[in-house]
Amino acid sequence: MRLIRTLLLLLLVLLAGCAGINQQADQGANVQEARETSRTIDLTHPPADVWERIRRGFAIPNLNNDLSRQWTQYYASHPEAVQRMAQRASKYLYFIVDEINRRGLPTELALLPFIESAYKPTAQSSAQASGLWQFVPSTGERYNLKQDWWRDERLDPIASTNAALDYLSELFDMQGDWYLALASYNWGENAVQRAIAHNQSLGLPTDYQSLDLPAETRNYVPKLQAIKNIIADPAKYAITLPPVENTPYLAMVSEPTDMDVEVAAQLAEMPLDEFKALNPAYKRPVIGGKNDNSTLVLPKDRVEVFTRNFANYQGRLSSWRVYQPERGERIAAVAKKLGISEVGLRKLNGISPRTQVVTGQKLLVPAKGVNAKTLVAMASADGELPPVARPVRTFKAVRGRRIVHRRVIHHVRKVYHGRPARVAIRKEEHRKKIVVARAHKQIKHEHKIVVARVHKGAPRIGHIARRDDSHDVRVASASGNQARRPH
Repeated sequence: MRLIRTLLLLLLVLLAGCAGINQQADQGANVQEARETSRTIDLTHPPADVWERIRRGFAIPNLNNDLSRQWTQYYASHPEAVQRMAQRASKYLYFIVDEINRRGLPTELALLPFIESAYKPTAQSSAQASGLWQFVPSTGERYNLKQDWWRDERLDPIASTNAALDYLSELFDMQGDWYLALASYNWGENAVQRAIAHNQSLGLPTDYQSLDLPAETRNYVPKLQAIKNIIADPAKYAITLPPVENTPYLAMVSEPTDMDVEVAAQLAEMPLDEFKALNPAYKRPVIGGKNDNSTLVLPKDRVEVFTRNFANYQGRLSSWRVYQPERGERIAAVAKKLGISEVGLRKLNGISPRTQVVTGQKLLVPAKGVNAKTLVAMASADGELPPVARPVRTFKAVRGRRIVHRRVIHHVRKVYHGRPARVAIRKEEHRKKIVVARAHKQIKHEHKIVVARVHKGAPRIGHIARRDDSHDVRVASASGNQARRPH
C-alpha cells in the first residue's frame, strides 16, 4: 500500500511538471508572436527619430493582398522617387506626427501625403484638389480653409494638416473602420455609403475589399500599405530615409503688418524658394498683416533671426497696396489714375479683357513712390501671380445622340455628334475662341463639331464616319464653375 501511494505521488509530481513546461511553452510562443507585430512598443527607450516614432504608432491592420504587394514592389523599384518624397516630407513630419499623437490617431496617416501629393505642398490635381492633403475647394471651405484671391489655406501645411485630421477622424467615427475611412477620404463618404448599402441589399460582405470601388480607390489603401511596408523596414528594400530629428522644425510667427514675400524671406535670412516652400498659401507678392490674421511658417531656428531683423529694419516693408475701386469705376480709369498700364493692372489682378468695371473686388496695385512699370514687370516675370486655373469638365457623346452645351463658355455653341471626341478650348488674345482637337491619336475629319465665333483658322472637323472611335470630350470652362472631386 505504501508503495502504491508513493507511486501515485510521483505520478502527480510528473504531471504537474509537464503542465508547467507546456504552460511555459505556450507563454513563450505568445511572446514570440507578439514580437512580430508592429504593436509591441518598447517604452523604456525614446524613439531615435521621427521615423521610429511613426513605426511605433502603427495601428491600422496590415492589408496583405496582391495589390499591396504589387505597389510595394513598384515603390521599391523606384527608390530615388521614394527618397525624394521622404526628403520633402522631412520639413513637415514632426508637426504632423505630433498632431496625430496628440489626437490619438494611427501614425499611418502621416504617410498619406506620400500617396496624395508626393509631399508637395503646391501639388494640384486636374480636379482642382490642392495641397499636401489634396482638398477640393468645397471640402476646404467645409473645414474652414480660407480660399480667396490672396491666399489658399489648402496649401498651408499647418492649416491643411489640422483640417485633414479633423476630416479623417470624422470619417472613422462614421465608418468605424480605417479602410473604409480612407476609401471615403479618396472617393467621398456618400459614395462609400452607397456602395455599402448596395452590397447589403445583395447580402454581400461590406468590408473594403468586398465593395465595388473605382480603380483609384481600390488601389488607395494598398498604396498606403506599400509605403508603410517600406517605412517599417527601409533596409529590406535598399532605401535610405533622410534623417528627421525628433524635435520641432517649424514655428508660426504672427505678421504685424503688410509685407512683401521677398522682404519676409530676407528678414528670416532664408532663400526665397525655401521660404515659399513653407508658405505656399500666399498667392500674391505681398502678405496681409494683422488685419488679415496672417501668420508665417518658419524653421524654428529662424524665428529669433526674423524677430530681430524686423525690429531693426528701416526700409519699405511692402511695395504694394490695396486699392478699393469706387462704384462703377472702370478698369481703364483705375489704371490711368495709378499711372500703370491697363494690361499690367489686369495681369496683376487676374481680370479678364471682357471685364470693364470691377464691382466689390479689391485690387493689388503698386504702393506710392514705387516705380509701377518696373514692379508690374518683375511680378509677372517672377511668377508671383499664377494664372487662374481653368476647370475641366468631361462629357461622353453617345452615338446617335446630340449633346448641346451652352453654359460652359459664353457665346459659344457646340454640337457633338457620334462617338466621343476630345476637345480643348483655349482663349486667344483677340477675345475669340479657338478649338483645338486632341485625342489619343490625332483627330482628323471623322468628327463633327459646330462652334460659333471661332478664331480665324480654327480647325473644322467633319462628320464622324467610323464606329470604333472612343475618346473623351473635355471642355475647359470659362464660367468659373469648378470640376469637383470627392474630397
